[in-house]
Amino acid sequence: RAYFPDDDELEATQSQLETALGHMRLMYPMSTPVYRKVEDDDWAEAWKAHYEPLRVGQRLVIRPLWIDLPLAADDIEIALDPGMAFGTGSHPTTQLCLQALEDLLQPAQSVLDLGSGSGILSIAAAKLGAGRVLALDIDSIAVNATRENAQANGVGHKVKAERGSHDCLLSSARRFDLVIVNILARIIVEMANERLGEIVRSGGVAIFSGIIDTQVDEIEDALRNTGLQPYARRQMGDWMLVEARRPAE
Repeated sequence: RAYFPDDDELEATQSQLETALGHMRLMYPMSTPVYRKVEDDDWAEAWKAHYEPLRVGQRLVIRPLWIDLPLAADDIEIALDPGMAFGTGSHPTTQLCLQALEDLLQPAQSVLDLGSGSGILSIAAAKLGAGRVLALDIDSIAVNATRENAQANGVGHKVKAERGSHDCLLSSARRFDLVIVNILARIIVEMANERLGEIVRSGGVAIFSGIIDTQVDEIEDALRNTGLQPYARRQMGDWMLVEARRPAE
């Protein structure tokens, strides 16, 4: 099941989907897709029935805001209501980022979350000890969701959510110790071609997810071209995360 916005690009999106499914049917038996229009309010509420608490990594616990959950003493809770924004914690790409954050983030480091969605990764960074977090997304719904979820988790003072992308930072002096990019692989390549590596502080680290295993070599080549050095991979099923470092100057 997938949801797509009912906008000017819907017809093109449906055509692309049908083409992709046609290719997949050559390899796997698949049923014919059924399309149904769902009102925003109905969609935003219906999925809640299937959203369960989730433990990720060693200490992180993702809890829907409307569910009470007992916690262990060292658990780090992220209470979340994504609403219409992407990011419930259930997808492997998000879980890979959460695991990497738990392993890599150092106290008081500055963090940039590119494509913040619901704010789940920004909130996790703040709760894991980041000094300041900038959450950027081109979708105003995601920006609002990040702000609301950060406030609900008591880290609104640490997480600043803005509408935009990495290009709005290139002309400023803002650079970050840890950059999180959990978006489509083709967007990562496009960003890399637009000086993405420059927003990582000298000696800093960036983590990239949203990558299928067959795309990882292309992503790593793009990262090298933007001045970053890939040094590690993480995998969950078919999904990959790449860790890269900007060499210290």
